[in-house]
Amino acid sequence: MSLDATAKTEFPVPAGIFAETVTSVEHYTDRLFKFRLTRPASFRFRSGEFVMIGLPNAEKPVFRAYSVASPAWDDELEFYSIKVPGGPLTEHLQKIRIGDTVLMRKKPTGTLVNDALLPGKRLWMFSTGTGIAPFASLVRDPETYEKFDEVILTHTCRNVDELRYGQELVSAMRDDPLVGEMAQKLRHYCTVTREEYPRQGRITDLMTSGKIFDDLGLLPISPETDRGMICGSKAMLNDTKRVLERFGLKEGANNNPATYVVERAFVD
Repeated sequence: MSLDATAKTEFPVPAGIFAETVTSVEHYTDRLFKFRLTRPASFRFRSGEFVMIGLPNAEKPVFRAYSVASPAWDDELEFYSIKVPGGPLTEHLQKIRIGDTVLMRKKPTGTLVNDALLPGKRLWMFSTGTGIAPFASLVRDPETYEKFDEVILTHTCRNVDELRYGQELVSAMRDDPLVGEMAQKLRHYCTVTREEYPRQGRITDLMTSGKIFDDLGLLPISPETDRGMICGSKAMLNDTKRVLERFGLKEGANNNPATYVVERAFVD
């Protein structure tokens, strides 16, 4: 059942929480959807960070980490979510409609930010499923293109229809007035693991075999020139970390920039 749009005024909002209004909802598949919220005038974040969001449907609302998919300059906040049957939050979140209220804690955080990486020439963004969300923020931020000569967004999903969010995102960027010309530096590399598609396989296998580098016409990853960001399932994070470290990259953080970073916040 959709939440009542009047919940924003009826729900006593605790300190440290924003109560924001849903401005749009789009369902991509029976497992994936995106939604946009009003943005508080006082809310500031760095592209790539995440926040904790919840719903005003309980005395003690459940909060989960969601990467902000919109860039830091956007007037609204976009999120890309999986639908988890029986999930304490997503079971209800997937039913939201325009005008409903979503709660958001005021403090953003996260490691998938440009500041956590040492300067380099090429930035690799490795994502699976909804792990593309923080990169949807970063590829729409001019700072990303100011810091790197080339940006490669990889997105691996089980099925072809799950690639649509990323494909529409990249297609729309070509006409974006803020990053349109800069987006010429962006390359989008999609793979699928369970259906026929021109590019198939797990991204770690494609990196290990060298196929991704052959497909893109690039030399293998090098710590002298390449930087990496990883967002996906726990297994994908661990596997991709191992591959990047075999290429000589080292994990960094906000207080200790290095050559790759990982996001460890999960939804449900």
